[in-house]
Amino acid sequence: MHYLCQFWFETGGKELSKEEGETLTEECRSYDEGLTKSGHLLLAQALRPPATAKTVRMSDGKISVTDGPFAEIKEHLGGIILIEAENMDEALRIASRSPLARIAAIEVRPAYSINEP
Repeated sequence: MHYLCQFWFETGGKELSKEEGETLTEECRSYDEGLTKSGHLLLAQALRPPATAKTVRMSDGKISVTDGPFAEIKEHLGGIILIEAENMDEALRIASRSPLARIAAIEVRPAYSINEP
Protein backbone atom coordinates (compact mmCIF):
# COMPACT_ATOMS: atom_id res chain seq x y z
CA MET A 1 0.00 0.00 0.00
CA HIS A 2 1.18 3.54 -0.68
CA TYR A 3 1.54 6.12 2.10
CA LEU A 4 2.20 9.83 1.69
CA CYS A 5 4.46 11.28 4.36
CA GLN A 6 4.13 15.06 4.57
CA PHE A 7 6.80 17.06 6.36
CA TRP A 8 5.34 20.09 8.19
CA PHE A 9 7.72 22.78 9.39
CA GLU A 10 7.02 25.60 11.82
CA THR A 11 6.56 28.79 9.81
CA GLY A 12 8.97 31.44 11.07
CA GLY A 13 10.75 28.85 13.20
CA LYS A 14 14.45 28.63 14.01
CA GLU A 15 16.64 28.80 10.91
CA LEU A 16 19.38 26.22 10.55
CA SER A 17 22.96 27.36 10.15
CA LYS A 18 24.63 26.62 6.82
CA GLU A 19 26.52 23.71 8.39
CA GLU A 20 23.38 22.31 10.06
CA GLY A 21 21.51 22.55 6.76
CA GLU A 22 24.27 20.78 4.85
CA THR A 23 24.48 18.01 7.46
CA LEU A 24 20.71 17.54 7.45
CA THR A 25 20.63 17.45 3.64
CA GLU A 26 23.28 14.73 3.58
CA GLU A 27 21.42 12.73 6.25
CA CYS A 28 18.22 13.01 4.20
CA ARG A 29 20.00 11.83 1.05
CA SER A 30 21.31 8.80 2.93
CA TYR A 31 17.84 8.11 4.35
CA ASP A 32 16.29 8.32 0.86
CA GLU A 33 19.00 6.07 -0.61
CA GLY A 34 18.30 3.48 2.10
CA LEU A 35 14.57 3.57 1.37
CA THR A 36 15.27 3.21 -2.36
CA LYS A 37 17.51 0.18 -1.77
CA SER A 38 14.88 -1.45 0.48
CA GLY A 39 12.16 -0.87 -2.14
CA HIS A 40 10.10 1.46 0.08
CA LEU A 41 10.71 4.84 -1.60
CA LEU A 42 8.52 5.73 -4.58
CA LEU A 43 9.03 9.53 -4.61
CA ALA A 44 10.82 12.16 -2.53
CA GLN A 45 10.45 15.88 -3.08
CA ALA A 46 11.44 18.94 -1.04
CA LEU A 47 9.41 22.11 -1.53
CA ARG A 48 10.57 25.70 -1.76
CA PRO A 49 9.38 28.20 0.92
CA PRO A 50 5.69 29.21 1.10
CA ALA A 51 6.49 32.71 -0.18
CA THR A 52 7.26 31.15 -3.59
CA ALA A 53 3.76 29.64 -3.86
CA LYS A 54 0.78 30.73 -5.93
CA THR A 55 -2.82 29.89 -5.04
CA VAL A 56 -5.37 29.11 -7.75
CA ARG A 57 -9.08 29.51 -7.08
CA MET A 58 -12.20 29.27 -9.20
CA SER A 59 -15.17 31.45 -8.39
CA ASP A 60 -18.22 31.91 -10.60
CA GLY A 61 -16.43 30.04 -13.36
CA LYS A 62 -13.42 32.38 -13.36
CA ILE A 63 -9.90 31.47 -12.35
CA SER A 64 -7.86 33.76 -10.12
CA VAL A 65 -4.24 33.37 -9.11
CA THR A 66 -2.78 35.04 -6.03
CA ASP A 67 0.71 35.14 -4.57
CA GLY A 68 1.65 33.08 -1.58
CA PRO A 69 0.02 30.31 0.38
CA PHE A 70 -3.72 29.87 0.76
CA ALA A 71 -3.87 31.22 4.30
CA GLU A 72 -1.82 32.47 7.24
CA ILE A 73 -0.34 29.32 8.69
CA LYS A 74 1.69 28.30 11.73
CA GLU A 75 3.18 25.35 9.86
CA HIS A 76 3.95 24.86 6.19
CA LEU A 77 4.41 21.83 3.99
CA GLY A 78 8.13 21.53 3.29
CA GLY A 79 8.31 18.24 1.45
CA ILE A 80 6.87 14.81 0.85
CA ILE A 81 7.88 11.22 0.38
CA LEU A 82 5.64 8.56 -1.11
CA ILE A 83 6.45 5.14 0.26
CA GLU A 84 5.36 1.55 -0.14
CA ALA A 85 4.60 -0.21 3.17
CA GLU A 86 2.70 -3.31 4.25
CA ASN A 87 0.54 -1.35 6.70
CA MET A 88 0.32 1.86 8.74
CA ASP A 89 2.61 0.49 11.46
CA GLU A 90 5.40 -0.11 8.95
CA ALA A 91 4.77 3.30 7.33
CA LEU A 92 5.07 5.00 10.73
CA ARG A 93 8.32 3.15 11.48
CA ILE A 94 9.73 4.25 8.12
CA ALA A 95 8.65 7.89 8.61
CA SER A 96 9.96 8.04 12.18
CA ARG A 97 13.49 7.20 10.98
CA SER A 98 13.63 10.34 8.83
CA PRO A 99 16.26 12.86 9.95
CA LEU A 100 13.58 15.52 9.45
CA ALA A 101 11.61 14.09 12.37
CA ARG A 102 13.95 16.15 14.60
CA ILE A 103 12.63 19.44 13.17
CA ALA A 104 9.28 18.70 11.50
CA ALA A 105 5.98 17.01 12.18
CA ILE A 106 5.42 14.12 9.78
CA GLU A 107 1.87 13.36 8.72
CA VAL A 108 1.52 9.81 7.35
CA ARG A 109 -1.58 9.22 5.27
CA PRO A 110 -2.68 6.17 3.25
CA ALA A 111 -3.19 6.91 -0.44
CA TYR A 112 -5.92 5.47 -2.63
CA SER A 113 -4.78 3.07 -5.28
CA ILE A 114 -6.11 3.52 -8.80
CA ASN A 115 -7.65 0.05 -8.42
CA GLU A 116 -9.47 0.87 -5.15
CA PRO A 117 -13.06 2.05 -4.98
